[in-house]
Amino acid sequence: MAALAPRLKTYLDLVKFEHTVFALPFAYAGMLLAGPGWPGFMVFFWITLAMASARTAAMAANRLIDARIDAANPRTAGREIPSGKVKPAQAVLLTVISLAVLTLSAAQLNPLALKLLPIAVVFLILYPYTKRYTWLCHLWLGITDGAAAAGGWIAVTGQWDWGAVMLWLVVIFWMVGLDVIYATQDYDFDRRTGVHSIPARFGIARSLQIAAAAHALTFALLIATAVVVGASWAFYLAALVMGSILLYEHRLVRPNDLTRVNIAFFDANGWLALTMLVGTVVDVWIRSS
Repeated sequence: MAALAPRLKTYLDLVKFEHTVFALPFAYAGMLLAGPGWPGFMVFFWITLAMASARTAAMAANRLIDARIDAANPRTAGREIPSGKVKPAQAVLLTVISLAVLTLSAAQLNPLALKLLPIAVVFLILYPYTKRYTWLCHLWLGITDGAAAAGGWIAVTGQWDWGAVMLWLVVIFWMVGLDVIYATQDYDFDRRTGVHSIPARFGIARSLQIAAAAHALTFALLIATAVVVGASWAFYLAALVMGSILLYEHRLVRPNDLTRVNIAFFDANGWLALTMLVGTVVDVWIRSS
């Protein structure tokens, strides 16, 4: 068993499992707001399994497809596939297993979740190819990750509602902003090798302005979501805290100082996602009591 621990850690590092904290709270928020309230343990279980397996499949496929690009980039050359810690065939197997678990999870939820699954898989797998053709790759990522929030809602209701749409839009523009900030680290490499991104297309200063605009829209959409779902003061308060976190995030990064990009990307956005979940839990408790 002890011998398996390092191998397990390698696979968890491959898919950056700790970053599940970004999307999963929004999936739970969609689940809770759809009721509103607790949908039961089994729905919670299958949503959790679906989101974890979807993200694992996406990250494993991403690392596999981008292995040559990662190997050429000094920042990413140490990743598991370029460094030889994980073989390409192993990444393929992990992707296939994760997609099988995702399919099983969707089938346990409701017919609409299962019908939408092929579309979700297309977005999951094709994302790494978008950076080869368009600087709108960040938007593709936002649409893909935003499906987690909408998926949490649909898993409970089995139908499209405005609440699901609004939550999807919130995550779309949140992810666009944070991914643009993250991509500034690879500005020189992307320009030199022809990888498409907003920083490579517009420069770092303009890209940070675009990210700020995306996050301003995120905050506006959070308030609009509160109105659509009939939220209590707790959700509005959480939205204000999230807006403050976004503002802090943009104060960390400057065109001439990108040394705190990882703090802005990982720490700030991790706290933002958890704030969303806590605010939603309290909001639903208030409205149901």
